[in-house]
Amino acid sequence: MRGMPSLTSEAEKELVDTLSRAEIRRSMRARRRQLPLHEQARRSESLAVRVASSWLFRRSRHVAFYLPNDGELDLTPLIAKACAMKKRCYLPVLSPVYHNRLWFAPYDGRAPLVLNRFDIPEPDLNWRDMRPAWAMDLVLTPLVAFDGNGNRLGMGGGFYDRTLAYLERRKVWRKPLLLGVAHDFQKVGTLPAEAWDVPLHGVFTERAFYDFGPGRKAD
Repeated sequence: MRGMPSLTSEAEKELVDTLSRAEIRRSMRARRRQLPLHEQARRSESLAVRVASSWLFRRSRHVAFYLPNDGELDLTPLIAKACAMKKRCYLPVLSPVYHNRLWFAPYDGRAPLVLNRFDIPEPDLNWRDMRPAWAMDLVLTPLVAFDGNGNRLGMGGGFYDRTLAYLERRKVWRKPLLLGVAHDFQKVGTLPAEAWDVPLHGVFTERAFYDFGPGRKAD
């Protein structure tokens, strides 16, 4: 993108402090779309191995995934591993009842898909088969950028934030665990946060796991 920094080095990451959310979003989306297909595939396989071996994933029975779009890491290899581990897998679905919120539809990698209003595939299932966010043990969410305090920058629709806003009001029984998935270069210095943003518990990349835990501090 003309006039936009690549945000790859530590020095460049600090430039995020002077950029708007829209500028960060444009820069990161351009960067991940430039990755060759073979590199995308390699990173997705590395991510699948890393996530599948983590105790956070192994202990979760009901897990929400996503299908890749716009250069996001592909969770298809991880879904295959999860099915082999007898986990219940789900994909986000736009709620026809609650405006701009998500529910989660069962997905085994073979179910028929239809395009939603954003041209993103969703399982073609009856509404009675969907489950709410609080019924998930773990939600793996895509993102455009994240920082060391667990702040997440999404595509701008706010669907995950609205769906999971209740987590910020709860003191106990805080389900689901919310973990971001991103290329490692999507980690930046400091993101400008909004009051409605729901912080992440951690982020998986193809290179590392960033644990933001109770204090939301990265490794």
